[in-house]
Amino acid sequence: MKTIFESSATNTGGRSGHVTTEGGLIDLDVKMPNGKDPIEEKYTNPEQLFAAAYSTCFAGALQAVAKENGVDDLGDFSVTAIIGFGKDEDGFNIEATLDAYLPTVDKEKGEELINAAHEICPYSKATRDNITVNLNLLLDE
Repeated sequence: MKTIFESSATNTGGRSGHVTTEGGLIDLDVKMPNGKDPIEEKYTNPEQLFAAAYSTCFAGALQAVAKENGVDDLGDFSVTAIIGFGKDEDGFNIEATLDAYLPTVDKEKGEELINAAHEICPYSKATRDNITVNLNLLLDE
């Protein structure tokens, strides 16, 4: 692999700690959610950060495969990543659901694009056969 760039983040204190990135753009306290009202939460958690990263990476993959497939305009598209945190007999686990809203394509083309994006997205590659990833295509009614 030819490295294009590298990024780093450092956590101190684990799940009740602090995370920073080089340059300080991310400089946040982290804590486990209280399970009540997410809007009242004043801290982030690893699952939120992973959701932000995965949704952004997958959206970039969608743009790349759309262009390769002759779709020049994805319109006001979006990708929402929902990361679930759970526990089973093997310990703690995560799962991901990716909701892709593609307003300028029909169902057939949309499914083709999200499946192709899932094949090339680095986050999808990293999670393949490691966690459950559900892909959902959202269309205008």
